[in-house]
Amino acid sequence: MPTLRVELFEGRTAEQKAALARELTDACVRVLGGSPGGIDIVFYDIRRGDWATGGQLWSQMPPAKPAGT
Repeated sequence: MPTLRVELFEGRTAEQKAALARELTDACVRVLGGSPGGIDIVFYDIRRGDWATGGQLWSQMPPAKPAGT
């Protein structure tokens, strides 16, 4: 079965990661078949200073505005 690599900015809680792991596992079982025990998920916490988009480090980008504003 699959091994999923999840890259995200650091700062998520263990509870958030656990919830995401459950959701991803459920989706894999539903779509691919197999059992939950055959699915591995590896989380990589990335500092904002180690990730760039469009040539700009995320640590140097202005904060995002909340949705609907």
